[in-house]
Amino acid sequence: MQTCSVERAVNLFGDKWKFLILRDLMNGKMRFSEIMRSIGKISQKVLTQNLRSLEANGLLTRTVYPVVPPKVEYELTELGYSL
Repeated sequence: MQTCSVERAVNLFGDKWKFLILRDLMNGKMRFSEIMRSIGKISQKVLTQNLRSLEANGLLTRTVYPVVPPKVEYELTELGYSL
């Protein structure tokens, strides 16, 4: 049996945090701390888990720059913007 689009969407966005992350990234690239500040009451662990899940599902990219201190930016993919 095929998965319907509603079920697929629920699996991708199972909680409020993913919606908030996607909303914030609609404005462009953001660093981890910027996303955390923008969302508010979210732990580092939960934010990390949600960012990894969104990246694994192809909705955002994570770019690591070879600088000290480390610089990491998150940005929506075309698929992420299409939502």
